[in-house]
Amino acid sequence: MTNTQDDRRPFALVVDDDALILLDAAEILTEAGFRPLEASNVDSAELILVEYADEIVLLFTDVQMPGDRDGFDLARMTAERWPDIGILVASGLANPSPELMPEGAIFLRKPFHADIIYDRLQVLLPDGKLPEPLKAKVRQH
Repeated sequence: MTNTQDDRRPFALVVDDDALILLDAAEILTEAGFRPLEASNVDSAELILVEYADEIVLLFTDVQMPGDRDGFDLARMTAERWPDIGILVASGLANPSPELMPEGAIFLRKPFHADIIYDRLQVLLPDGKLPEPLKAKVRQH
């Protein structure tokens, strides 16, 4: 893929304090056609959002993280400050109550795999925000 093609791919912010899960999620999103940005806590994620918010179309966050804020806090802040960003919240432990999740966000149970993420992204993101590789994966199903 050339740099020009790569530059047109939308950004997705992946947030998880587990390096292996972060890497796995970033790889899944890369295969789907996103350019993943990675953070291991809410504070780092917020700095990335401030810098890249106009180009980020997806926040994919874990719930449990180090620090004073968790993934639910990040999801609500993102929905409030950047309502055009789609939000996917993942956890193997937490079960979100309605007040924890921002409107329009989708919850994903861990462990996850690529096909489940692709299916959720089809529901979460409008067609115009879906990268071409993800559109192609959906047409194959």
